[in-house]
Amino acid sequence: MSVGKSIKQKTRQFIDSKHMLSGITVASFLESTIVPIPLEAVMVPLMQARREKLWLIALMATIGCIFGALVGYALGYYLFDMVGDWVINSFSSPEQFEQVKQKMQAQGFWFVMTLGIVPIPFQIAMLAAGATKYSLLLFLIATSIARSIRYFGLALVVYFAGDQAERIIKKHKAKALVATSIIVLLAWWMSTLF
Repeated sequence: MSVGKSIKQKTRQFIDSKHMLSGITVASFLESTIVPIPLEAVMVPLMQARREKLWLIALMATIGCIFGALVGYALGYYLFDMVGDWVINSFSSPEQFEQVKQKMQAQGFWFVMTLGIVPIPFQIAMLAAGATKYSLLLFLIATSIARSIRYFGLALVVYFAGDQAERIIKKHKAKALVATSIIVLLAWWMSTLF
Protein backbone atom coordinates (compact mmCIF):
# COMPACT_ATOMS: atom_id res chain seq x y z
CA MET A 1 0.00 0.00 0.00
CA SER A 2 1.40 3.42 -0.92
CA VAL A 3 2.03 6.11 1.67
CA GLY A 4 -0.64 8.38 0.10
CA LYS A 5 -3.25 5.62 0.30
CA SER A 6 -2.25 4.84 3.86
CA ILE A 7 -2.66 8.49 4.91
CA LYS A 8 -6.04 8.72 3.17
CA GLN A 9 -7.17 5.54 4.89
CA LYS A 10 -6.03 6.78 8.34
CA THR A 11 -7.75 10.13 7.73
CA ARG A 12 -10.98 8.37 6.75
CA GLN A 13 -10.75 6.19 9.86
CA PHE A 14 -10.30 9.32 12.01
CA ILE A 15 -13.25 11.09 10.36
CA ASP A 16 -15.49 8.09 10.99
CA SER A 17 -14.10 7.37 14.46
CA LYS A 18 -16.12 7.74 17.65
CA HIS A 19 -13.03 9.55 18.99
CA MET A 20 -13.14 12.24 16.31
CA LEU A 21 -14.40 15.00 18.65
CA SER A 22 -11.91 14.22 21.40
CA GLY A 23 -9.21 13.99 18.72
CA ILE A 24 -9.98 17.49 17.42
CA THR A 25 -9.99 18.81 21.01
CA VAL A 26 -6.55 17.30 21.64
CA ALA A 27 -5.27 18.58 18.27
CA SER A 28 -6.49 22.08 19.13
CA PHE A 29 -4.87 21.87 22.56
CA LEU A 30 -1.57 20.82 20.96
CA GLU A 31 -1.80 23.52 18.29
CA SER A 32 -2.24 26.19 20.92
CA THR A 33 0.57 24.91 23.16
CA ILE A 34 3.42 23.14 21.35
CA VAL A 35 2.60 22.59 17.67
CA PRO A 36 2.50 25.93 15.82
CA ILE A 37 0.77 24.47 12.75
CA PRO A 38 -2.65 25.92 11.82
CA LEU A 39 -5.47 23.53 12.69
CA GLU A 40 -7.48 24.67 9.66
CA ALA A 41 -5.71 22.11 7.47
CA VAL A 42 -7.42 19.35 9.46
CA MET A 43 -10.61 21.10 10.53
CA VAL A 44 -11.98 22.17 7.15
CA PRO A 45 -11.86 18.70 5.53
CA LEU A 46 -13.21 17.22 8.77
CA MET A 47 -16.07 19.72 8.86
CA GLN A 48 -16.85 19.01 5.22
CA ALA A 49 -16.93 15.27 5.83
CA ARG A 50 -18.94 15.49 9.07
CA ARG A 51 -21.35 18.36 8.44
CA GLU A 52 -23.83 16.94 10.94
CA LYS A 53 -21.24 17.72 13.66
CA LEU A 54 -20.03 20.99 12.16
CA TRP A 55 -20.81 23.23 15.14
CA LEU A 56 -19.68 20.63 17.65
CA ILE A 57 -16.31 20.36 15.88
CA ALA A 58 -15.90 24.15 16.12
CA LEU A 59 -16.89 24.07 19.80
CA MET A 60 -14.47 21.25 20.65
CA ALA A 61 -11.63 23.01 18.83
CA THR A 62 -12.39 26.18 20.81
CA ILE A 63 -12.45 24.24 24.10
CA GLY A 64 -9.14 22.54 23.27
CA CYS A 65 -7.57 25.90 22.55
CA ILE A 66 -8.88 27.41 25.79
CA PHE A 67 -7.35 24.56 27.80
CA GLY A 68 -4.11 25.07 25.88
CA ALA A 69 -4.27 28.78 26.65
CA LEU A 70 -4.61 28.00 30.36
CA VAL A 71 -1.49 25.83 30.22
CA GLY A 72 0.44 28.53 28.34
CA TYR A 73 -0.71 31.19 30.79
CA ALA A 74 0.31 28.99 33.76
CA LEU A 75 3.74 28.40 32.21
CA GLY A 76 4.24 32.13 31.88
CA TYR A 77 2.86 32.84 35.36
CA TYR A 78 4.63 30.13 37.35
CA LEU A 79 7.52 28.84 35.27
CA PHE A 80 8.61 31.73 33.06
CA ASP A 81 12.12 31.73 34.51
CA MET A 82 12.54 28.00 33.75
CA VAL A 83 10.81 27.58 30.36
CA GLY A 84 10.45 31.12 29.04
CA ASP A 85 13.70 31.18 27.09
CA TRP A 86 12.95 27.84 25.40
CA VAL A 87 9.44 28.93 24.36
CA ILE A 88 10.63 32.34 23.17
CA ASN A 89 13.46 30.84 21.10
CA SER A 90 11.18 28.11 19.71
CA PHE A 91 8.34 30.37 18.59
CA SER A 92 9.84 33.85 18.14
CA SER A 93 12.80 35.93 19.32
CA PRO A 94 13.65 37.73 22.58
CA GLU A 95 13.06 41.08 20.86
CA GLN A 96 9.63 40.03 19.58
CA PHE A 97 8.69 38.68 23.01
CA GLU A 98 9.73 41.94 24.68
CA GLN A 99 7.48 43.86 22.27
CA VAL A 100 4.62 41.44 22.98
CA LYS A 101 5.15 41.80 26.72
CA GLN A 102 5.01 45.61 26.49
CA LYS A 103 1.83 45.46 24.38
CA MET A 104 0.35 42.93 26.79
CA GLN A 105 0.90 45.31 29.70
CA ALA A 106 -0.52 48.28 27.79
CA GLN A 107 -3.38 46.75 25.78
CA GLY A 108 -3.90 43.23 27.16
CA PHE A 109 -7.47 42.26 26.22
CA TRP A 110 -7.45 43.61 22.67
CA PHE A 111 -3.93 42.42 22.08
CA VAL A 112 -4.89 38.84 23.02
CA MET A 113 -8.01 39.12 20.82
CA THR A 114 -5.95 40.19 17.81
CA LEU A 115 -3.30 37.48 18.29
CA GLY A 116 -6.01 34.87 18.78
CA ILE A 117 -7.41 35.57 15.32
CA VAL A 118 -4.37 36.17 13.14
CA PRO A 119 -2.01 33.32 12.19
CA ILE A 120 0.78 34.33 14.58
CA PRO A 121 1.95 31.77 17.14
CA PHE A 122 -0.52 32.26 20.00
CA GLN A 123 2.00 30.71 22.41
CA ILE A 124 3.72 34.09 22.70
CA ALA A 125 0.51 35.84 23.83
CA MET A 126 -0.21 33.10 26.38
CA LEU A 127 3.29 33.21 27.83
CA ALA A 128 3.33 37.03 27.91
CA ALA A 129 -0.08 37.16 29.62
CA GLY A 130 1.13 34.82 32.35
CA ALA A 131 4.57 36.43 32.68
CA THR A 132 3.03 39.89 33.09
CA LYS A 133 0.39 38.53 35.51
CA TYR A 134 -2.37 39.83 33.24
CA SER A 135 -5.92 39.12 34.50
CA LEU A 136 -6.65 35.44 33.91
CA LEU A 137 -10.37 36.12 33.51
CA LEU A 138 -9.86 38.80 30.84
CA PHE A 139 -7.27 36.60 29.13
CA LEU A 140 -9.74 33.68 28.97
CA ILE A 141 -12.57 35.89 27.71
CA ALA A 142 -10.36 37.37 24.96
CA THR A 143 -9.05 33.91 24.02
CA SER A 144 -12.57 32.44 23.91
CA ILE A 145 -13.89 35.24 21.71
CA ALA A 146 -10.91 35.20 19.35
CA ARG A 147 -10.80 31.44 18.88
CA SER A 148 -14.59 31.23 18.57
CA ILE A 149 -14.41 33.78 15.76
CA ARG A 150 -11.71 31.70 14.10
CA TYR A 151 -13.26 28.23 14.42
CA PHE A 152 -16.95 29.12 14.11
CA GLY A 153 -15.99 31.32 11.15
CA LEU A 154 -14.60 28.20 9.45
CA ALA A 155 -17.79 26.34 10.33
CA LEU A 156 -19.88 29.12 8.75
CA VAL A 157 -17.89 28.92 5.53
CA VAL A 158 -18.33 25.13 5.41
CA TYR A 159 -22.04 25.47 6.24
CA PHE A 160 -22.67 27.85 3.36
CA ALA A 161 -20.04 26.70 0.84
CA GLY A 162 -20.11 22.94 1.44
CA ASP A 163 -17.52 21.10 -0.63
CA GLN A 164 -16.21 24.39 -2.02
CA ALA A 165 -15.22 25.64 1.45
CA GLU A 166 -11.60 24.51 1.31
CA ARG A 167 -11.04 26.23 -2.04
CA ILE A 168 -12.80 29.41 -0.89
CA ILE A 169 -10.83 29.53 2.37
CA LYS A 170 -7.51 29.09 0.54
CA LYS A 171 -8.44 31.77 -1.99
CA HIS A 172 -9.76 34.36 0.49
CA LYS A 173 -7.88 33.53 3.72
CA ALA A 174 -5.60 36.58 3.63
CA LYS A 175 -8.49 38.95 2.84
CA ALA A 176 -10.62 37.44 5.62
CA LEU A 177 -7.79 37.75 8.15
CA VAL A 178 -7.18 41.37 7.19
CA ALA A 179 -10.91 42.20 7.36
CA THR A 180 -11.34 40.46 10.73
CA SER A 181 -8.21 42.11 12.12
CA ILE A 182 -9.46 45.53 10.97
CA ILE A 183 -12.81 44.93 12.68
CA VAL A 184 -11.08 43.90 15.92
CA LEU A 185 -8.72 46.88 15.72
CA LEU A 186 -11.65 49.24 15.13
CA ALA A 187 -13.48 47.79 18.13
CA TRP A 188 -10.25 48.17 20.12
CA TRP A 189 -9.90 51.80 19.05
CA MET A 190 -13.56 52.53 19.81
CA SER A 191 -13.17 51.02 23.29
CA THR A 192 -10.48 53.60 24.04
CA LEU A 193 -12.93 56.41 23.29
CA PHE A 194 -15.31 55.45 26.08
